[in-house]
Amino acid sequence: MPALVLVEIEIHNPELYEEYKKHTLGTIQKFGGRFVVRGSKTESLEGDWNPERLVILEFPDVQTAKDWWASPEYTIAKNIRYQAANSKMLVVESQ
Repeated sequence: MPALVLVEIEIHNPELYEEYKKHTLGTIQKFGGRFVVRGSKTESLEGDWNPERLVILEFPDVQTAKDWWASPEYTIAKNIRYQAANSKMLVVESQ
């Protein structure tokens, strides 16, 4: 069953975040993932939720998404993201 990874990001170092983005695409593709949403404009319909940046990824399944997140390749990018932004990330099974 496909899995989605939802990421809410608050960038505090835009230049370093651009470096993170350069390292990420190849890691996602290596695990059969793809971008569904990548920083598009958001509009809150309910509640107090208005993320600065929202990214949604799709992977073949939850385990593959978790393997991507824990991979050595993505860890390099992830460490850059930790320096450039605050973020929250979820994985969820899709229909």
